[in-house]
Amino acid sequence: MTGDEQRGADALRTRALVAEARRLREVIAAAEAELERTHAEAYALVQEQTDRLRDASTREREMPLRSMAAELAVAARVSDRTVQSRLFEAHRTVTQYPATWEAWRDGQVSRAHVRVIVDGGAGLPNDEARAAYEHDVLAYAETTSAARVRPYAEQVAEKHNPKTIQERHDAAVLDRRVWVEDLRDGMSMLGTIGPSVEIHGAYDRITRQGKAVKAADRVARREAAEREAQRDASDRARSEAGGVQCGAGDCEGLGGGCDANAHRATGLGAGFGLSDGGNVDGTADGAVEHRVSDTGGCGSVDAGEVWFDDRSLDQIRTDLLLDMMLTSTPSVDGDGGVIEGGLGAIRAHVQVTVPATTLAGTTAGGAELDGKCAVDPDTARILAGNAPGFDRVFLDPIGGAVLAVDRRHATPAQKRYLMARDVRCRFPGCRRPARECEWDHREDYALGGKTDIENLGAYCKRHHTLKHAAGWTVVQHPGGRLHFTAPSGLEYDDDPPPRVMFIPDPPPPEVAAETAPF
Repeated sequence: MTGDEQRGADALRTRALVAEARRLREVIAAAEAELERTHAEAYALVQEQTDRLRDASTREREMPLRSMAAELAVAARVSDRTVQSRLFEAHRTVTQYPATWEAWRDGQVSRAHVRVIVDGGAGLPNDEARAAYEHDVLAYAETTSAARVRPYAEQVAEKHNPKTIQERHDAAVLDRRVWVEDLRDGMSMLGTIGPSVEIHGAYDRITRQGKAVKAADRVARREAAEREAQRDASDRARSEAGGVQCGAGDCEGLGGGCDANAHRATGLGAGFGLSDGGNVDGTADGAVEHRVSDTGGCGSVDAGEVWFDDRSLDQIRTDLLLDMMLTSTPSVDGDGGVIEGGLGAIRAHVQVTVPATTLAGTTAGGAELDGKCAVDPDTARILAGNAPGFDRVFLDPIGGAVLAVDRRHATPAQKRYLMARDVRCRFPGCRRPARECEWDHREDYALGGKTDIENLGAYCKRHHTLKHAAGWTVVQHPGGRLHFTAPSGLEYDDDPPPRVMFIPDPPPPEVAAETAPF
């Protein structure tokens, strides 16, 4: 096959792949749109149920939506809070932007386009304004990416919105928030929504700080290279003149066994606070240099640590942000105000489960933060080294179930046991840490239920209320397994978080022989 023939065959195959990908996207879009319609119908059913509770209390009127969201969430294995928001968004999309939903179902736009269109028109006051906005934005959305549609949608919405941007901003700023999303390998993401000026200002500040660090590193590298070149030239000149005169008294010239290179650093670098002794021999700030000892002659050379800052700008920005967040005192702190010690005295509280073998260094894994994500062993050991105390947890060596913990309301010892066993809220799909939960009696205390670990479980306030008010029933089995029955009659099981047992490797044969008893 010639080169032209191969390129033609590749092009044909590429077109086929693009067409297939387009077809599959249309299939996915149609399925997603139908799921959105189903969620919209579920929300409509909830509205009908709520209307029938016209004279009920506010909490009773909330239960139909919360119970519907919980049923859909458990079936989908996601958070019921997430589903509750999705039900509202789905109903708004299908009823207020029908043309957009139809374009989505037909594969003309994606879910991302729909979200941009719906979010952009959220502040429009009536159906007439929304229809005009949708007509303009949808036509553009069918021709380009969702990212490009967003600024255009904002402009069109501004044209049709009777409220000024200031009025809308004053309302939107009330929704500022911070959240955490757990990633893999002991990493998490911190997100925030706030006023654009302040968010961009904060990003600009840490960016400029990061660039200042990089600039200082470049200066230090350049100065180190210049000093190295000057010393190389000086060494060559002295060598050509017949030797090096050593001031230490133990050698004379190159013939006396002294290596001229031993009198200078093998490399210089920017310390940025990591060097122990500050400037050495008049070098630049942070630079590290080998020098001859006053008493040790040429053979005694202080080997200072040599390093440069090799972090990327993103890494420096992250380190600066976390350092300031964890060590700085907020500007609203004042003189402490009504908070004892001031906001600067507030420290983070986390619950970390660390296997003893990880602390001992015989295994490398198993540490866990609040049942949410893994913690790297070094961090776990640092946290353990600075912890004011421990709760020792005994686990079954085979299955890893919690057997015991040392140490009308659950006692402190029972709470410690339940936090170790349950780790998080026991409602299916919820991940709120057990230390932030309430302790619920499976069989009500008022009806004779006992306050013991086989009748107690951790529930966040939201799901504790839902369990009692919306008709969810629970049966607790040995080992902490909970069997839920929803108001619909569907059943779900929830087990305590599984535990992975880390067994240390056996010692090498020679070590085992040395330690064997005689």
